[in-house]
Amino acid sequence: MNLNQVTLPVSNMEESTDFYRRMGFLQIVDTPHYARFECPEGDSTFSLSLEPEDFTSRAVIYFENSSLDMLVANLKENGFAFDQEPTDMPYLWREAVLHDPSGNKIKLYWAGNNRLNPPWRVERSE
Repeated sequence: MNLNQVTLPVSNMEESTDFYRRMGFLQIVDTPHYARFECPEGDSTFSLSLEPEDFTSRAVIYFENSSLDMLVANLKENGFAFDQEPTDMPYLWREAVLHDPSGNKIKLYWAGNNRLNPPWRVERSE
């Protein structure tokens, strides 16, 4: 199996689609209640779904980039506010954190080989 996509809830579709386009994602579906984006690298997509009622999102979406510090600097120059600057984490990833206009947490990170092969990797299946 391969993960197809993740769908995030949003409270304002226009504001949210603008946010993700400004981050560098290509919008490939545009309706009043649903949008889909293509990531600039690879073949992954993610979607936004308009939620008519108030919600609290506990989702965290991760976007990997090998030039994390440069990416964060460029986004900050373009007006993006970060909750956490690029930081080396104890689980061997470097990550920065921000939120989209609907409160969805976004982690921009670089893990290199540690994403799939951390020193504590286990392999369990049925």
